[in-house]
Amino acid sequence: MTARSYIPRPTEHAALRAACRSARPTPPVPALMAALLEANERRDREGVTLAAHRVVRAAAPTEVGEA
Repeated sequence: MTARSYIPRPTEHAALRAACRSARPTPPVPALMAALLEANERRDREGVTLAAHRVVRAAAPTEVGEA
């Protein structure tokens, strides 16, 4: 066997920390509601779930239970 040099690869933990450091603006609630209606019309259950969660997070920016 030949010796291989160590190549550091980002882990999931490091990737999540990097994503948390950069703030991303949330889309406006009407656009998210339109996406929710579109997913509902297409019978896309995963899309409905994703859009519904995004609407709630955009409408109430504080975490649940923080108030």
